[in-house]
Amino acid sequence: MMEKPRVQVRYEEKTIPALKKSFGYTNNHSVPKLVKIVLNRGVGDATQDAKLVDTAVEELTLISGQRASVQLSRRSVSNFKLRTGMPIGARVTLRRQHMYEFLDRFITITLPRVRDFRGVNPDSFDGHGNYNMGLKEQIVFPEIEYDKVSRIEGMDIAIVTTAKTDEEAFELLKGLGMPFQK
Repeated sequence: MMEKPRVQVRYEEKTIPALKKSFGYTNNHSVPKLVKIVLNRGVGDATQDAKLVDTAVEELTLISGQRASVQLSRRSVSNFKLRTGMPIGARVTLRRQHMYEFLDRFITITLPRVRDFRGVNPDSFDGHGNYNMGLKEQIVFPEIEYDKVSRIEGMDIAIVTTAKTDEEAFELLKGLGMPFQK
């Protein structure tokens, strides 16, 4: 049996009791929890160079430890020379153990490597308990070798929770160690 990730242990031992106390939950199953983490990268220049999507898939696969999938366009847009079914991005969804391991590496290793980092924005909740953020550079991840990067690109990270309100989601992520701005 594999050892539980540190973030998952922290959630079970510290975050659940703290959330039960502050929000008055009576049952452990009613306490908000993480559902999934989605890493997404749109590649707008993929209409001219199809290799960019392959690079995005390889980098997301390295970062997440799980195979990323190619995203295809849903409709045609003549101004962008885009047709339905063309590859335009890459995405990977992390759940269970992979999700907790990624979050642990993201909080402890990746975020401190972001230039001029003063904490993540506490206003990036969507009103339904989910947190979204963007990164401008993929090179902040230690899995990416700087010498092999052809171009600096960002990505979107969505953290989906079962929280009903943004306040509950904020306390959940804070309890898991997410470094929010003061």
